[in-house]
Amino acid sequence: MPKHNFQRPEGRIEFIEINSRALTNNVLGDPVNRTVAVYLPDGYSDSNEEYPLLVDIVGFTGSGLGHIAWRAFQETVPQRVDRLVNEGKMGKVIVALPDCFTALGGNQYINSDVMGNWGQFLTDEMIPAIETRYRVRKGRENRGLFGKSSGGYGAIVHGMIYADYWGAIACHSGDMGFDRCYLPEMPGVLMKLSEHENKVSGFMNKFNSGRKVNDLHTMMMLAMAATYDPDPEAPWGIQLPVTMDTCEVIPERWDKWQKWDPVLMIEREDVQASLKSLKGVYIDCGIKDQYKLLFGARQLVKRLEELEIDHHYEEFSDNHSSVDYRMDISLPFLYEKLVKNNTAT
Repeated sequence: MPKHNFQRPEGRIEFIEINSRALTNNVLGDPVNRTVAVYLPDGYSDSNEEYPLLVDIVGFTGSGLGHIAWRAFQETVPQRVDRLVNEGKMGKVIVALPDCFTALGGNQYINSDVMGNWGQFLTDEMIPAIETRYRVRKGRENRGLFGKSSGGYGAIVHGMIYADYWGAIACHSGDMGFDRCYLPEMPGVLMKLSEHENKVSGFMNKFNSGRKVNDLHTMMMLAMAATYDPDPEAPWGIQLPVTMDTCEVIPERWDKWQKWDPVLMIEREDVQASLKSLKGVYIDCGIKDQYKLLFGARQLVKRLEELEIDHHYEEFSDNHSSVDYRMDISLPFLYEKLVKNNTAT
């Protein structure tokens, strides 16, 4: 029989609101009051049991709220977790699914003077808010962070610089190898901006005009600029790392992007120490990934092997799109690392 998602989750979904101080620095006009969906497993109300916490951060144009919504022929994250539990592949967990959408269409989950301090939001604000309301096991060794694409990037970077908050991470098709996944997009961005007098403001006005949205690749690159090299004084906080006429790389700007590339971040001693402290590091990528993220993943994994940093890496025969089924591997991995290897560090 074909798969369907008629069955409601066995547990229940609640919502909490966080009035964030960390996001007050965003210049996009994005709301600082943020919703986090929290999935509580079946039986939560019938016992005093405490559960590990998994946090789902999503890809560009997504929201955690989208992962609890009905989709044709696909499972929601709560439905997937229920099935994996019923199949005996993992135990019960609490799952947090924050809404981190922005006016530029997405998020890389790090601090930005334009986008907002999203790294701080997830760690200093969201985790305590959940711990005060729900029976989650305290301590970073009981928390896992997972995501795909931009969410995968957020997961691996949080493992690199926010390891004090997470016990294990899972990165599905995460952004890395910026010279291959971002720089090749720049000529197309400039050609699109040329339709608007080479102005970001003109493009954004057109994008937000209410007409058909068909420039998501351009928007994505603008969001990356506002994340990696934010300029609060520029229109929409955006300055590109290339010249507007000849598309030549501007070294000082591109350097700011590169300092956030996991392939280069791994060379930092503090990053290596953080990754070594984690109980689990999961990375995967499709061999047909249309953003060429496979090569960045291979570079990163090569260095992990050379540095003897424990990790689990898989390549699979698919592209970048509609690969949520990979959670069937990563979620049990996170559960096992958090629960079976639960030794405080």
